[in-house]
Amino acid sequence: MLKEKKILLGVTGSIAAYKAAILVRLLVKAGAEVKIILTPAAKEFVSPLTLSTLSRNPVLIDLVHEDTWQNHVSLGRWADIMLLAPLSCNTLAKMASGTCDNLLMAVYLSATCKVAVAPAMDEDMWLHPATKRNLQMIGNYGNIVLPVESGELASGLIGEGRMMEPAAMVEWLKKYFSAGQLLSGKKVMVTAGPTYEPLDPVRFIGNHSSGKMGLAIAIELEKRGATVTLILGPTSLQIPALFNTIRVQTAAEMFDACEAVFPNMDIAVMSAAVADYTPIVVNEEKIKKSDAAISIALTKTKDILKYLGETKRADQLLIGFALETSDEENYAKKKLIEKNADLIVLNSLNDVGAGFGHDTNKITIFDKLGNTHYFDTKSKKDVAEDIVNQIIQL
Repeated sequence: MLKEKKILLGVTGSIAAYKAAILVRLLVKAGAEVKIILTPAAKEFVSPLTLSTLSRNPVLIDLVHEDTWQNHVSLGRWADIMLLAPLSCNTLAKMASGTCDNLLMAVYLSATCKVAVAPAMDEDMWLHPATKRNLQMIGNYGNIVLPVESGELASGLIGEGRMMEPAAMVEWLKKYFSAGQLLSGKKVMVTAGPTYEPLDPVRFIGNHSSGKMGLAIAIELEKRGATVTLILGPTSLQIPALFNTIRVQTAAEMFDACEAVFPNMDIAVMSAAVADYTPIVVNEEKIKKSDAAISIALTKTKDILKYLGETKRADQLLIGFALETSDEENYAKKKLIEKNADLIVLNSLNDVGAGFGHDTNKITIFDKLGNTHYFDTKSKKDVAEDIVNQIIQL
């Protein structure tokens, strides 16, 4: 599964860097082509000559070496995946902040391939709130954070923070590329976030959708090999440069974007929380506060999911979402039929940890074949995996 795969390995200044030699040997043995970048600190832990010999490629350290400039852009475009192993606490912080002070960070910031990291640090560093924040930030950027292992650490303590073993990393890579092939060549449209319906130049009608669920789905689809177009409502989320992103504000703009993109798609995942109503009149100037009550006339927005269900081809899949507060399953099943969808993903605001703003979600999926799939509360990343698995099964 790794034969002829191009793997760009970044090695940072951690005592676990000695395991990079084992990892490179296993990758080359599995048929992968490996190029290696060391941080200046990493060469104190592992010999560039050793890694160069094992990888059969020169090991790169500096952005400029003698009279040669290392093209960080082409390196980031060459790889099928960029793997940072070990990832030190210091390089993690640089990834989170976007600091670009060495060749490895220059390649990371310009990489167009998927990036995975294998952290390695002492337990106290691993458990520090700053580390947890930085891990969450790079995860939000679309990077894959491999789990650490528990065991004996360089400090002599026993605890969490050990880098995933090289053999386990190779198995993970095999599964990653295997999963990536399942949607290879498929074009997928994902909608995410809220819409804002303006009342005047200052105010709007909106909802609490953060866009986290839709972004997690887009990232998971891209990981499985799909080419993703993300149609995104207003959100403060950091969006990785993995897919074509179309930003919109209103329900009308989202409808227009979907109408233009959908005919060229194989799959559409409609996870955005689109406003059902919008003001009939938008004031050109800010509405002034007064003692008198005001009323706002609203009109229905175009039903994007229904329109796509009416126009979709037999070879297209349409996935809708239903956020309900009562009689949830009946409403979701009714929506599945009325919108001519292939799947409906149900959220209930009555479930703890589900709904807007959370980092977790709890879903039930109904498909057009009459099946119901129940899931426990999970992280939105894991929920995205469940949703994409159901799409693949269809």
